[in-house]
This record gives sequence, structure tokens and C-alpha cells, in this order.
Amino acid sequence: MRIIYAADIHGAFERVKTLLSETVADTYIISGDLIDIPFYHMNTAINYHELQSFFHGLRLRMGKEGMLIEDFVDELLEIPDISADIEEQGTKYQQYTIRARRVLQQKYKVLENIMAFKQKTPVFCLPGNYDMDLKYTSLHDRDLHLQSYVVEGLKIAGYGGADTWTPGIPQRYVVSYRGGIGIPDSVNEMFNFLMGAKPDIVVTHQPAHGIHDRVTQFGTSGSLALRNFCDNNPVLACLTGHIHGDWGFQVSEGTIHLNPSNFGEVTLLTGGVSEGGCFYVLEIEGRAIQKVIFKKLVEDRVYDIADYYREKERWVEKIIDRERYHAMKAGENCDMKVKKFSHIPEIQLYKDIKQFYRMFQTEETEDRLDKMEEVARLIEDRIEDDIGMDVVGSTNMGLCQTGSDIDFVLYIRCDPEGKADLNECGQYRKAHIILEEVLRPEYAFQIMDCIDLGVVEKSIREKNYECDMTQRFVAYRAICRPINYRVIAPVEDLLNEDMEFRSELEGSIRSYFKIFINTSQHTRSFEKYESRIKAIGIKLPEAMRQKIRSYLQRDE
Repeated sequence: MRIIYAADIHGAFERVKTLLSETVADTYIISGDLIDIPFYHMNTAINYHELQSFFHGLRLRMGKEGMLIEDFVDELLEIPDISADIEEQGTKYQQYTIRARRVLQQKYKVLENIMAFKQKTPVFCLPGNYDMDLKYTSLHDRDLHLQSYVVEGLKIAGYGGADTWTPGIPQRYVVSYRGGIGIPDSVNEMFNFLMGAKPDIVVTHQPAHGIHDRVTQFGTSGSLALRNFCDNNPVLACLTGHIHGDWGFQVSEGTIHLNPSNFGEVTLLTGGVSEGGCFYVLEIEGRAIQKVIFKKLVEDRVYDIADYYREKERWVEKIIDRERYHAMKAGENCDMKVKKFSHIPEIQLYKDIKQFYRMFQTEETEDRLDKMEEVARLIEDRIEDDIGMDVVGSTNMGLCQTGSDIDFVLYIRCDPEGKADLNECGQYRKAHIILEEVLRPEYAFQIMDCIDLGVVEKSIREKNYECDMTQRFVAYRAICRPINYRVIAPVEDLLNEDMEFRSELEGSIRSYFKIFINTSQHTRSFEKYESRIKAIGIKLPEAMRQKIRSYLQRDE
């Protein structure tokens, strides 16, 4: 079983959508601080925060700190001789609070529509300190707070919220938290719930005491009850968030504790922005976690940052992407500094069309992607070098059916100097044997092309505009769907260091791309894709039809 875990979304709904469309898992857990602000405009949020701060101070001065601010304002407005200024501000606060609830409900509905993309894959949600109690929202069927679910024999249970109140969010609607510091285990709601549920995997927003809970200015802030439960019960993993800066992988008394840091962008106290995008993949066999992979989503690319796996009864960390890993360790952004690239119009249209069709991705597509990930892992175990792949056709679009074959491009390294003949490459022959052995019994497949990354890397460094293999690499990377991207990523990162060079290469392949677009087989593919979504009751929107016409260069 494969679980994907992301935390602290902070309103990055489009990024969640990309995560769901670009990855395959048996279960997704999207946890904590799902919402950013309870309004659509930041100025409204600031005005609400200012009113809230005013009434919070007044509440303290009047000795009413035990009341919710909303209840305090309601009571205040019932006083006969209240000043006109207090009455005006209180009425405005009440109106803002009503609007905040309505906007929150709308935002959760949008998020539910995104998560419904994974029709047959469980996607669970946990509220954080920015969130309402999800049982009153469109996400109620996905809610992990005080709930447990069994997936492939493993029980997953959650407890949301945090031992803090977030200014700017209506106190009345925030999920209540009764599992924090100072609450004895005997009356601790979180501890008693977990004791009753006896989960294999615990999901909480606030971390366990002493693990991923350090806030620079204030020290440790985690839950003693959570630490006590996990240390004294057979918990495989405890998945947390909340403390963005104290992320990582840690083992305590046999329990793996994971905090991936913020998935959505977050404004820091210093005024800067933490770019986010990181998440974990847990690979589980039976009742044991075999491997944990730390990944990062950048635009529509998923980078592998680090692997964690057992070696002689201890967990080992293997850093895959040193630049991104060390940037995270230093609390620095890495990918926000990269200049965004604008593709040639034909490629951009193709990407837009592909993203539309991926909204209706089939189970057959996910089965094939999962199988290809398995092949990549087998090759990693059995031959010296890893391989990468780029899928094309129906698998790339997400619209495979029962009889669909798998077409893909193979990426290998035959020769560091980039001089070897692929036909004589031992790595290619070994990879092909494994592909035949693992894929062929279940799926027909075809290797459409093979790219030697050594050749591509050499030509990028030399700025060789005429290298045919590099031109093909640029074309595939613009439109295809990667498998085992960790193999391809360093070369594409190198390419992206000089966007002028990449632009020139895309321009040089433009005429070939137009020829490819106008082949009858390519045109029939789009007719096939339309018929497949029509079969599930989806009518192709006219705006998307116009994009396809434009892409295929057809007139009315």
C-alpha cells in the first residue's frame, strides 16, 4: 500500500489538484490548515482581524477571557447603553463573522470537488487550527477528526486542531482542541480517543511533545498525550504538521514521526514566504513500513528529495536532491528563484488539454502508472543505474481503458561521455529484459524512443543547439508524464538554468511538432479521448473544443 501525506495546505487548492493528478497512491491524507483566510480578499481579512483584536483586548479588560469573542460581542451588543462606536464595530464584526462562515463553507466545497477527482481512491482530510470542524462542511465524509477508517487492513485515525487560537479565524467555528498541554491523559479527549481506536497510523495537526514541535521563539510546543500514546502503543506512523520549520523524519520507540512542512505557500513572521510543496510517500507491505520518500511538487513536476529505508534494523537517510534538501534545512526557498518558462503555443495548448482530460483519469491508467513505478523500483534493485520513463498517449492523458497499451520513452545513461551506441548499451538491454518480464504479462507496451541522458547533459553544457537527442528530450519533457523523475530531474534542472537555450530548442522542434500534430493517428487520438469521457457522461466543453481545434490547427 502507498500513502501520500501532505500537511498545512493554506488554501493551495490548485497545488492539491496537481498533486492528485500527478501522483498515484492507494490513500491520500491531506492534513491541517486546509484554508488560508475565511474571505476572498485580503483587505477584508485584515479588517476582520483588526476588529477581532480590538474585541479581544476589550474582552480581557472586562474579565471575560473565558468567553468566545463572538459570544462576547453578542452579549456586548445587548447592553442598553453601549456606545455608538462599540455598537457600530460590534455589528460590523457580527456581519463579518456570518460572511466568514459562508466563505469557509464555499471553500471547503471547492476542495471537495477537487478531491472527488480521485473517485475510487480514499482521500482523507484533517482540520487544523485554521479550520472549521469538517463534519459541518462538504468534507464531512473525508473527515479524520475523532474518526478512524480501515484501509487494506490498516486503521488510520486522526485528531485535528491545535493548542492555539489563530487570530483572523472566527473562534466560534474553529474545530475544538482538547488534547493539549496541561490536560491529564485521564480526561484528554485525544488520548482517550486514540486508546479506544487503537490505530496503526495516527494523523494529528499538532505534533508529539519533543518531536517536530520546536518553535524558535518559544521552544517545544507538542502534545504530551500524543507522545505518551505513540511511545507506548504499536503505532507504525504518526503524521503531523503545524510547525512548519521543524519538519523531518524521526523514530521514537518504533513509531515513525513525519512532518513534511507546509504544502501551501506561507507568509513568515519576517515578511518572507516559505514556498512549500513538500510531502511524504509511505510504502507499506503488510503491517510494516518498508520505505518513506520525501518529495516536493514544483509546478507540475514531482522531485524526490530523500529516501528513508531500513538497513540492518536501523533507518537510513539517503539524500537524492541535495540542493533542495539543504535549502529546506536552511529554511531557504529554492524553486521560487527559478524563472518560469513559457512554452511555444502548440505545447502550451497541449498541456492545457492534457490537464482537462486528466480530471477524468481512469482506474486503468492508475494501474498502469503503478506498474511502471514498480518496474522502476525493480530496475533500481537489479541493475547498476536507475532508469526514468516518460509516458505518452492514453496513459499520459489519463484515459486508458482495459485493452490500452503503454507507450513510453526510456531514459538511461549509457556513457558519461555521451559517446556510446544505444544498440550496444548493456544498461538498455538489462532494462528491456526487466520490462519484458514484468510488464508484458499484463500489458502490451512499446518503447517509442530511448534517450541517453549522458548525451543530453553533455550537449546542454556545451550549448549544442543541433543535438537531435537533446531536441527530443526537450519535446518529451514539455508534454509527457514522468516515471521515476529523480533520474530525469537533474538534467532538466540543468536545462532550466538557461531558459534562452531551452526556448531556442523548443523553437527548433516547432516544425516537427506541427507535422506530428497533423498526423491522422494523432487526430484520431483526440476523437478517442472525447468518446471516452462522453461514455462516462461528460460533455466536452465548447471552450476546450476550441482549444483542441486550435491545437490541431483546424478551421470551423
